[in-house]
Amino acid sequence: MLTYEYECEMCGLRFERQQAISEDPLTECPECRGKVRRLISGGAGFLFKGSGPDQASRSEGGCSLERTGRTCCGRQERCGDSSCGRE
Repeated sequence: MLTYEYECEMCGLRFERQQAISEDPLTECPECRGKVRRLISGGAGFLFKGSGPDQASRSEGGCSLERTGRTCCGRQERCGDSSCGRE
């Protein structure tokens, strides 16, 4: 289920509704029965969880050169990037 934001063109009421992506947009205000339009909102970011190779190197902290032979950016020597830790 996704959360959609609507605004009534008649009374100005703004409200949210959870709907399946396959559902048609709402057309009527729950307050005054005026016409509503679905607003474009910022949405939500994605949070990836898991134990992928990038996640493992971040959780151990510092440069991965000593552990894997490559830095966080894939080089075989220190790149000077602050996320690699030491230069």
